[in-house]
Amino acid sequence: PDDVLRYPVVQLYPAKPVKGKATLGFIGAGNYATSVLVPAFKATGARLKTIVSQSGVSGVHIGDKLGIEQSSTDIEAIFSDEDIDAIIVSTRHDSHCELVCKALDAGKHVFVEKPMALTHVELDAIAECFMAAEIRGKASQVMVGFNRRFSPLVIKTNELLKATPGPKSFVMTVNAGEIPAEHWTQDMEIGGGRIIGEACHFIDLIRHLANCPIVSRSSNVLASQNGDTATINLGFKDGSIGSIHYFANGNKSFAKERLEIFASGNILVLDNFRKLTGYGWKGFKSLKLKRQDKGQKACTAAFLSSLGAGGVGAIPFDELMEVSRVCVDVASSR
Repeated sequence: PDDVLRYPVVQLYPAKPVKGKATLGFIGAGNYATSVLVPAFKATGARLKTIVSQSGVSGVHIGDKLGIEQSSTDIEAIFSDEDIDAIIVSTRHDSHCELVCKALDAGKHVFVEKPMALTHVELDAIAECFMAAEIRGKASQVMVGFNRRFSPLVIKTNELLKATPGPKSFVMTVNAGEIPAEHWTQDMEIGGGRIIGEACHFIDLIRHLANCPIVSRSSNVLASQNGDTATINLGFKDGSIGSIHYFANGNKSFAKERLEIFASGNILVLDNFRKLTGYGWKGFKSLKLKRQDKGQKACTAAFLSSLGAGGVGAIPFDELMEVSRVCVDVASSR
C-alpha cells in the first residue's frame, strides 16, 4: 500500500514529569532482559521494584543478581501497582501489543523491546490506547528499544549530517547470520519474522539520520526457506534514499553491521558501531571507540531522562508508529 503514513498520531498533551527516581516494573526475564536490558536500567539508578516472568524462577534469579526488589508470576498486579511509574516489556513479540495497551490503560509509561507490534491492526490498537490515555488526562510516554540511534558514533554522524544540506544516500549492510526456521522469531504469528523483529533497527536508524518522513518503501527477497535475506529500499520526503541489505546468508568472519552515507560530496562510513570514518568532511577524519557501543545503555538512560523531563519522549510517538508501519508493510510484501 502507498498509505505508509496512514493513521497519523499527533500527541496533543505531553506527559507530566515523573518526580524523583522512577520506579520500574519488568515483564519478561529472557536472555536479552538478563544480559542487557535490566543491567542497563539498573545503571541509571532507577528503582527496580518488580519483575514478572511466566515461571517465576528466572525472575527470582535476575532479581537476586541485579537487585530487583520482588519477583512474581502475577502479571496483572504489575499494572495495578501505584508505585510503578513505567513498565518495561521484554517478552515474545506477539505479546507486545496487549502489554503496551494494558500499560497505557493503567496510566503507565512503557518501554517495549522492538518490535512495537506485528500487524497494522495491533498498531491501530496501540494508537487508540495512546490517544485514549491523553483524553483521560493520563498522557504517557511510549519508547521502543531502538538503541542504535543512541550510539555515540551515530550521535556524531547526526551532528555532521545536520550541518550538511541536501538529500543523502544511505547504504546499510547487515551480516545478520542464519537463524533456524524452527526458532520462534521465524514464526510469523509469534515472532513476526526477522524483518519486523530485527531489520526494524536499521529502518529506524536510517529514518533517524535522514530526519525526514519515509514516503516510499519496497523490498526484494532472496528465494530461501525463511525469506530473511532481503534488500529494503526507502524513499524520504526530502529526496533522500536508503537501502538496507539485511542478509542471513553470509559468514560470521565478516563484520556484522556497516553503514555508508553519501552527502553533498562527502562520505561517512560507520563500521560495526566502533569506528566512524569521514571522507571529504572539513574538520573530521575519524573517531574510534575502545569497544563497540550500539547505544543500549544510552537508550535506557534517554527513556528515564525523558520521564523526568516530561513531554513527548526520547523518540516522538508518531515517528515510532511510522517506522513500525513501514516494517509491517515491508514484511508483508516479501
